[in-house]
Amino acid sequence: MKTRSVLPLAIALCALAGVVFYIKAFNLGLPLQPDEESAVWVVEARASFVGKGKVKARWVLPNNPPGFEVLGEDFVVREFGMAEETVNGQRSALLSARRSNGPQALYYRLSLRPDPSRVSTDARFPGYPQVPDYPELYKVAIDGLLDHARSHSADIASFARQLILRLQTDLDDPAVRLMREEARNPEARARQIVDILAGARIPARVVHGLSLSHGIREARLQPWLQVHNEQRWLAFNPETGEEGWPPQFLLWQTGNRPALTVEGGEQAELRFSVRRSASRTLDLARDRSHPLAQLSLLGLPLDVQNVYTVLLMVPFGALLVVLLRNVVGIKTFGTFMPVLIALAFRETELIWGCVLFSGVVAIGLTLRFWLEHLKLLLVPRLAAVLILVILLMLLLSILSHRMGFERGLSVALFPMVILAMTIERMSIVWEEHGPRDAVTQGLGSLLVAALAFLAMSQPQLQHMVGVFPELLLVLLAFTLLLGRYTGYRLTEYWRFRSVWMDKSG
Repeated sequence: MKTRSVLPLAIALCALAGVVFYIKAFNLGLPLQPDEESAVWVVEARASFVGKGKVKARWVLPNNPPGFEVLGEDFVVREFGMAEETVNGQRSALLSARRSNGPQALYYRLSLRPDPSRVSTDARFPGYPQVPDYPELYKVAIDGLLDHARSHSADIASFARQLILRLQTDLDDPAVRLMREEARNPEARARQIVDILAGARIPARVVHGLSLSHGIREARLQPWLQVHNEQRWLAFNPETGEEGWPPQFLLWQTGNRPALTVEGGEQAELRFSVRRSASRTLDLARDRSHPLAQLSLLGLPLDVQNVYTVLLMVPFGALLVVLLRNVVGIKTFGTFMPVLIALAFRETELIWGCVLFSGVVAIGLTLRFWLEHLKLLLVPRLAAVLILVILLMLLLSILSHRMGFERGLSVALFPMVILAMTIERMSIVWEEHGPRDAVTQGLGSLLVAALAFLAMSQPQLQHMVGVFPELLLVLLAFTLLLGRYTGYRLTEYWRFRSVWMDKSG
């Protein structure tokens, strides 16, 4: 492959990895930190009433509330039958019981996670409302309020804001006092504003929700105002005219229907309690159904996840070997041997792993030179070295256990075939190029294995590649680019330093 064809391929791989990573991290909210926590709100609604025999109840429930991701919900309705119904985007639970006498309490629990990317999809235009037939006393007052708002506004949003502010602040106006006497609580005032806006043929509605705050008990639904500007619904505080939702506002219902209606019962009441807890974002991500969210280890069984947590780190070790061999110029025995030794260091720990590896290779190399006097063929000689390595590992484990030195038991975690091949390769280099080159390549292999272990054992790196395995495409791109590198290695600059010095002089 020519160089000019490698660069576009590398750029394409990086771009693909970047797009998938961005969607998963910033649109789906997959965690960038292994211990990252997310706030989880638990809202418990309690519906109580006194049953009088046959009971039918309708309980309005939230339906994909904007700004939140629903993690789960539970009902405790005891002997009541339950069915769900969704009409015009409003979800309700239909509860029924043939005999229900005395006080009753039904519970609904909702778990949510804040997610600003989830916005309301209800933008349909409801049509222009008919002008209400106001009583003559109120008609004059409403016309005056509408004329004032119209003259002090530029669009529907500012019109609604001016109307609310006039009703709340201009208490010296007889028209305002008349309207406020008619609506003495927030619910009535919100509905009154909807009725007044209908006089200007502006569609508006009252919605209800909860401003989530930790530790709330005995809370009630809070009325809020929505006005349609012929493009989308705008939210307003019916008390202050401020546009937008309150912080952590859970939209519970839209429309004029009561949140709880009971047939066959009385004293119906709906109360809410709220608490906040912290949950690991990684645990929350496991429950996501988005295809890209499942493109990670999170969708696999736990035992398989543990295996791939190790395997997905091997490419990082391989890239480090490429860098140290082709760019720095460190000599090693093979390409994958240092990576496999680094994997063994995960269990033995770095210092003791280096000591045990050096000890086994040194003793094994001595035995290998002894086998040279027997003039064996290649394959039998390798098999003999492998047997000797296994016996040596067993002997070290037994002696260390007898001496109370349990660290020596971890020598069994080294890949024995790799140890045998290392001993064989080192002996060949020793015979062909001398002990200096053999020791240099052995120490180089050990150094690369140690550096690969330090890189592969980083918790942040393990987390990132586990949740975002597409990042391996970036490693592949860098590997392809390094595969075309034909310049000097850093060690060659040092080796031929006298030449560079002469030229510079």
